[in-house]
Amino acid sequence: MDQNIPTEDFEKQALTEHLRELRTCLIVSFVAVFIGFCLAYYFIRPIGTWFFKPLTDVLPKGTSLIFTSYQEGFFFI
Repeated sequence: MDQNIPTEDFEKQALTEHLRELRTCLIVSFVAVFIGFCLAYYFIRPIGTWFFKPLTDVLPKGTSLIFTSYQEGFFFI
């Protein structure tokens, strides 16, 4: 093996630099998750319609889905 391979920068970083980089990565991750949540919430009706389409296709005409517990109604607003 070649002994002249340069080492990675993270091996030379101090602990505070590692923590700064970790904080940056966590902030970016939380922002990405928040944006994904907002997009999914904005499109909740089309997502719910697509998700329940196979079930609503086989329901008799004039009927609708019902929820049997309080929290089930909040899953698809």
